[in-house]
Amino acid sequence: MTSILLVTSSPRGDASHSTRVAKQLVRNLAAADPASEIVHRDLVRAPLPHIDPDFAAGIYRPEEERTAEQARAVARSDAVVDEVLAADAIVIASGFINFGISSTLKAWIDHLLRAGRTFRYTDKGPEGLIHGKKVYLVVASGGVYSDGPAAQFDHAVPYLKSALSFVGLTDIEVIRVEGVAMGAEAEQAALSRAETRIAALAAA
Repeated sequence: MTSILLVTSSPRGDASHSTRVAKQLVRNLAAADPASEIVHRDLVRAPLPHIDPDFAAGIYRPEEERTAEQARAVARSDAVVDEVLAADAIVIASGFINFGISSTLKAWIDHLLRAGRTFRYTDKGPEGLIHGKKVYLVVASGGVYSDGPAAQFDHAVPYLKSALSFVGLTDIEVIRVEGVAMGAEAEQAALSRAETRIAALAAA
C-alpha cells in the first residue's frame, strides 16, 4: 500500500491552481495503487500555530517535565513529523505569495524541521534523518519566475528545496503553474503544461 501525504496551503481554496493541480497529481499517483492511502493536511482550513515559547522550550525538555501547554505544542509538531515519516510520497501545493510561500506553509516547515527527529547535528555537520520518499512541489504564480529577469525574485522554490533537503528529502520534482495572471490564453497554457507534466510523473 502506498501512502500519499498532500499538503495544501493556498488561501484561494478551490479556486487555487496549485491546489487543483496537486489534487490531480495525487489522484494520478493513487490510480497506480488501488490500495493507496491519502492523508490531506489543509493548512488553510486547519492552520498550524506559529512556533511560540511553549514550542521552543518544550522540544528541549523531557516529556515528563513539559507543562500542559508545552506538551500540546510538541504534540502538534509530532503529528506533522509523523505524517511525513509515514508517507511514501509527499505532494506540497503552494501559491507564490510576495515572492515566497504563505505563512501557513512556513509554519508547517517550522514544525517539521526538528533537531533529533528530522535532522541531527554531527561532527561533520547537520544530517537529515528522512529518506526514501518522493516529494512533488506544485507551485503556482501569476508571473513567470522559473527563468528570465524575474527568476531572481523566486524565493519559494529554492527555500522549499533547501528546507526539505536539510531533513533528507532530496528526491524532489517541481511542477510550476506559472504565468496564470498573464491573460486567459497564458493561464490555460500553464495549466495544460502542468497537467502534461503530472501525467508523465505519475506514469513514471
